Amino acid sequence: MLWMKWKMVVDSLRGRRRRMPCSLWFLLLFAAGGLVLFIHQRDLSEMVQQQGPGVKLGSTPRQSRETLSTQDRERGKSAEGILSSPIPPMQFPHFEESRQTATPGSREQDIGSLHVSKRQRKLLKTSPPINHKNSNVSSSSSSPSSSSSVSSSSALSSFSPSILEARRQLMKEICAKYKSSISRTITRHHVKHLYVEDKYKLLYCQVPKAGCSNWKRTLMVLAGQAPNAQSIKHDTVHYGHHLKTLDSFDRQGIMHRLETYTKVMFVREPMERMVSAYRDKFENPNNYYHSLFGKPIISKYRVNPSWVALKTGSGVTFKEFVQYLLDVHRPVGMDIHWEQANQLCNPCLIDYDFIGKFENMDEESNFVLRLTGAPPNITLPSFKDRNPTDTRTSMQITQKYFSQVSMLERQRVYDFYYMDYLMFNYSKPFKDLY
Repeated sequence: MLWMKWKMVVDSLRGRRRRMPCSLWFLLLFAAGGLVLFIHQRDLSEMVQQQGPGVKLGSTPRQSRETLSTQDRERGKSAEGILSSPIPPMQFPHFEESRQTATPGSREQDIGSLHVSKRQRKLLKTSPPINHKNSNVSSSSSSPSSSSSVSSSSALSSFSPSILEARRQLMKEICAKYKSSISRTITRHHVKHLYVEDKYKLLYCQVPKAGCSNWKRTLMVLAGQAPNAQSIKHDTVHYGHHLKTLDSFDRQGIMHRLETYTKVMFVREPMERMVSAYRDKFENPNNYYHSLFGKPIISKYRVNPSWVALKTGSGVTFKEFVQYLLDVHRPVGMDIHWEQANQLCNPCLIDYDFIGKFENMDEESNFVLRLTGAPPNITLPSFKDRNPTDTRTSMQITQKYFSQVSMLERQRVYDFYYMDYLMFNYSKPFKDLY
């Protein structure tokens, strides 16, 4: 009897010993799975922190800030710095949670306390290098000897090639962040605003109200079509068909010029440019714009319009113009004079060698002309041929016009031109914008 009990105890212990390894393996597998899950969650949270709001965004044919992720507003409207290191003297966008105080004389963002994430540094390391197709541009921006020779020119301004390269780098990073999903195929539509000057191998993208008329005059002089820019009238410039646009060439001719010519565009503070367009087209006699745009604008946005206003389209107020601009169901389409500059020139598709600023037109246009080998006596004119008695639109005038609209409308106009503010590095013109 005792022997039987002892045998039963021994057998039970042996059974436990056989079952123990299974339990131990189960515990080990459970612990390993938990550890893997914990590490994976940490990696995901770190990635989200590094990316910040709105890093991967699809693009649309016309992309304003309103079409971007609303996370930019919900999380303090913070878009982290783009470049891994500052490139003086150019300044790069810096979006702080605190609102930026804008002054009329300060247009470009302050590089200040620029924060760069690990992911953005990696993006810079993996970005393809900028290849200058045009030998003139590449030699002036990368070769010390050619830079010194250009600097020695008596007509050359103090504009630095480092500013030029910094602007191009900024454009490259903004495009990589916000428009990485767009098609890379260049069509005739993308180059219809580029004017061609074959003698000096120059492509100029017109941005109206940013020195466009005087640049066209200069192209005509370079082509030998006029002795000087001052002798060319406004209608001859715009309606004389003396200049070729790039879309008039066949596919081979288009690609050849894009690859070998110096590509230039000039931009202006977006809201100031919009006010300049309004003043030019609606505050002065202009049968075309009053008839095509004025009539439908007054008809839709004015309460109890007079018979004369409906018939002539004259007297469109600035508030009515803003209502038209922001309306997704506009009674009449967009116009080149107030379209976003990035939509006119497509800088995310076309690698511009020079992105100039209207605010520094004399100096920067002179730099471009010397860069292309233009004769030293040819300079960009600065006269104002349309409505010459009107004061040139400034930031003070812009602020005066925008005081006529609500804060919400002012914000929405800024949102409409948001990509231009980012790409061309303009600071907020009003302190209450976010």
